[in-house]
Amino acid sequence: MAKKTPTPPASARQAKIQAAQKSQGGGANKIVVATVVAVVAIIAVVVGVVWSQSQKEAASGTSTAVPAGASMGKGYPAFASVQAAAGVPTVDLYEDFQCPICGQFEAALGSTFQSLAQEGKLKLNYHVLNFLDDKTGAKNSTPAANGAFCAAADGKFQQFHNAVYASQVAEGTDVTDADLARWAGTAGITGNALTTWKKCVADDTYTKYVTSVNDAAFKIPSFGGTPTVIIDGKTIELNTISSPDALTKVIQNATK
Repeated sequence: MAKKTPTPPASARQAKIQAAQKSQGGGANKIVVATVVAVVAIIAVVVGVVWSQSQKEAASGTSTAVPAGASMGKGYPAFASVQAAAGVPTVDLYEDFQCPICGQFEAALGSTFQSLAQEGKLKLNYHVLNFLDDKTGAKNSTPAANGAFCAAADGKFQQFHNAVYASQVAEGTDVTDADLARWAGTAGITGNALTTWKKCVADDTYTKYVTSVNDAAFKIPSFGGTPTVIIDGKTIELNTISSPDALTKVIQNATK
């Protein structure tokens, strides 16, 4: 097939005009393309920020639910059904399920705290924190705490709490769904209650509550980390309650 021969310019001036038009057209195209690329990049950044924020909000949960007997920023009352004797001290125990020292503290004194509370000799409030998730980058403290308060709906908070410490996941290590399920099984959550518990855990139902308790703890002037024991508003030196007998004596003295 024959190729069409272009019509030559009528003059040298017209040739310059055509050359200039070609040059300007290419420049304009480059500007348009660059502008489009820039706009697309901006949109991508905005979408990325929005997605990241939505993921963060989803991860932290949206529920403002609190466990029975508690309120935002306040501790959870253990053994609330027990009628405590008049004048017994109120013990506020601050802990983080990821804290290894809390695990040691629980092994040494946890059962004593619980026995005294069950006997009505003290009022025990658990302040379960999650600051170690931020410190270590692990998803550990928060899911364990949320699981414990989901268990509280079935009256199994204490059993779940004790199960977590009995097989505590190492600091800096993520808590898995299998870990949570194992603790629920140890706590005796079964049947319909287990189904309800699983949904509660999946929905991060008590995550905001846990975070509120964590934030409130760090506003206490005497708070220095976990574990912390406060009896009737006074922070107790842990070396003064290093044994069950010593703890019992401190509690007895507090009631005098």
